[in-house]
Amino acid sequence: MPAIGVFALQGDVREHLETLSRLGVHAFAVRRPSELERCDGLVLPGGESTTMAKLARTFDLLEPLRERVKGGMPTFGTCAGMIMLADRIVDGVAGQETIGGLDATVRRNAFGRQVDSFEADLSMEGVDGIVHAVFIRAPWVEQVGPDVEVLAEASGHPVAVRQGHLMATSFHPEVDDDGRIHRLFLDLVQG
Repeated sequence: MPAIGVFALQGDVREHLETLSRLGVHAFAVRRPSELERCDGLVLPGGESTTMAKLARTFDLLEPLRERVKGGMPTFGTCAGMIMLADRIVDGVAGQETIGGLDATVRRNAFGRQVDSFEADLSMEGVDGIVHAVFIRAPWVEQVGPDVEVLAEASGHPVAVRQGHLMATSFHPEVDDDGRIHRLFLDLVQG
């Protein structure tokens, strides 16, 4: 049974922990480098990407996160987590840091402000049937490198991608009881 950590300094931590636990894995909150070391895989939740990066720096987690991602730890970023994994961001705040590793350019708040949040039914590579996606101040992917596979699109932009051991969605798969997208990530961890 894999041990899956959820970055827990800010964001939709509880929802990811509950989804992962329902899928039968050992899921736990990650707030310190010692907890990160126990991870077979990591989820970077939705939240506020600038706050997440600042807190990761404050709690001495940013460099260990970068090292683990660079070293091949399977990592799944949702919404703000997608921004955290991106090598390049558009519309970030001055000096905004990311963990990096995902060869993509991601635009923050691409679909608009909180009032522009929406839901959509998508087809997603690797997931049978329709995925109900919830977009909240969501980013989108503007450009992908040659090794990035686009798994789903909305409004003509990639909103789910995978590159090697990394996976990211613009939307929040943790807000419903579906679990199929988390299962796709677990396949990556166990693969």
